[in-house]
Amino acid sequence: MDENVLTIGVASLAEVMARMKAQLRSGQRDATPRFTFTSSEDLLRTLNPNRWNLLQAMTGAGSLGVRELARRVNRDVKGVHTDTVALLACGLIDKTDNGALLFPYAGVRVEFEAPAKVA
Repeated sequence: MDENVLTIGVASLAEVMARMKAQLRSGQRDATPRFTFTSSEDLLRTLNPNRWNLLQAMTGAGSLGVRELARRVNRDVKGVHTDTVALLACGLIDKTDNGALLFPYAGVRVEFEAPAKVA
């Protein structure tokens, strides 16, 4: 598995803590970078189509300014700025020392399932 592919998923806080404890006990870290939301609703609210397109445009691109990112996704700068602020706030993207935006992964994968609702 490529170590530079971010896996975005959904897990409870208890599941995340259990995964971390298991890694600490084993002395090995998970080679897969992960970003975890606590609900599928949070994931879908955060990764709306416009923000997903931004992540795709940033994947493997190095650092980019907001204007360049807006040009790459064919959107207005103000809308891209608003969406990058949301992605920065949740921690999915970073800002470099010179103010550029960075998504430091060669790929991104989303994993989540919808279990049956009990009536």
